[in-house]
Amino acid sequence: MRTALRGLTTRGRSFLAAAVAAGLSAVILGEKDLLRVAVLLAALPLLAALYVGQTRFRLSCIRWIEPVRVPVGSPSRIMLRLTNLSRLPTGTLMLEDRLPYALGSRPRLVLERLSGQGSSTVAYTVRAEMRGRFDVGPLAVRVTDPFGLCELTRAFSTVGKLTVVPQTVDLPNVRLAGEFAGAGDSRARSVAVHGEDDVATREYRDGDDLRRVHWRSTARVGELMVRREEQPWDSRATVVLDTRKQGHRGDGPTASFEWAVSAAASIALHLRRNGYKVRLVTGGGLDIDAAERAGEGVILDGLAEATTSAAHDIGTLVERVRRRSDGGMIVAVLGQLTVAEAELLGALRSSGTTCLGLLIDATSWRPPPDAQPDPVHDAAAVTLLRGGWRLIGVSHGASLSALWPQAARGTQGFALRATMAETVSRVTTPVGGEAR
Repeated sequence: MRTALRGLTTRGRSFLAAAVAAGLSAVILGEKDLLRVAVLLAALPLLAALYVGQTRFRLSCIRWIEPVRVPVGSPSRIMLRLTNLSRLPTGTLMLEDRLPYALGSRPRLVLERLSGQGSSTVAYTVRAEMRGRFDVGPLAVRVTDPFGLCELTRAFSTVGKLTVVPQTVDLPNVRLAGEFAGAGDSRARSVAVHGEDDVATREYRDGDDLRRVHWRSTARVGELMVRREEQPWDSRATVVLDTRKQGHRGDGPTASFEWAVSAAASIALHLRRNGYKVRLVTGGGLDIDAAERAGEGVILDGLAEATTSAAHDIGTLVERVRRRSDGGMIVAVLGQLTVAEAELLGALRSSGTTCLGLLIDATSWRPPPDAQPDPVHDAAAVTLLRGGWRLIGVSHGASLSALWPQAARGTQGFALRATMAETVSRVTTPVGGEAR
């Protein structure tokens, strides 16, 4: 009963306040009829609280989310099936599903009546403009009396999971200049050499068969190594996402980082559908091998929670890429760089790996009124070009599908090389002195 009294609505509390006022007035004025009115006003909310407090509904709830993985800006439908486990019918039920702020306001639904052991299904739609994994629920059921004087809320414990992944775009099929030439399209390929004396090995990974351990290489390297049992021609690509906070500009869905995440997802899925074994590496520590059948979902789920951080740096990202490098092509989506950071990225070319970079000019996402070209950004671009990288410049409003055909050009095919080299020459060479 005490819990029910705490559930009195504003209307119910108003009735009690009116009852107290009427009772005091009746005592002062000596009006018995007014005292009867006071008793009636007090009895109504108390009886409503007793009614609600004694109500014992036995309900079960089953939740469906279709689909459970949606791109940013796409709708997802939430369906709730309520079943009355009791033989007694219920009254009017008000349902409220709890949602995070990113999914919008909490939906409120009214279920008129559930017969004994009957069921009913209600549904609503959510749309998220932000990436992430969100808890949907739990469902709260509000029980009230017919006059709305008392209201109690009872919640289920189960919640659903909705994953909002980055948007992807279809990319045109182009011939990518690779590390080795072979049959079919020219792609970055790693060759597995078979034989007992000259076996190709790699680091041991969780799940590898211990019978594949190559003990001679293990003894030489000092860590567990296994044989690479691959086809003679194996197309591989590592997609790298720069997550440094200082490398991006803007906030929310229109930030340069959101463009980068969408580009990384689109490129990874495009390469995978074209026969590549794709590995995804981010500055935040994400390292995914997407060779399995469900690889696309793994990539999208991983990027759904990608965020920027001021603690991330290019040196750590380069080491993470090189730690498990199995050869093949590297495609990096990079933010604003310094020359020193570009030199660190140049180390990825030391083994002859084909490196393609989408270099984002993050200053174009939030340009000041008197914006001028960033000489540091231009110098970093030239450093990468001189280091053997192929670059695609990206500015605000650029379309990835329109930029992607540039990936098929050779190193000499990028007009950015000449313009950037001229810019850096003007910036780094002082008048009457030598270039520093």
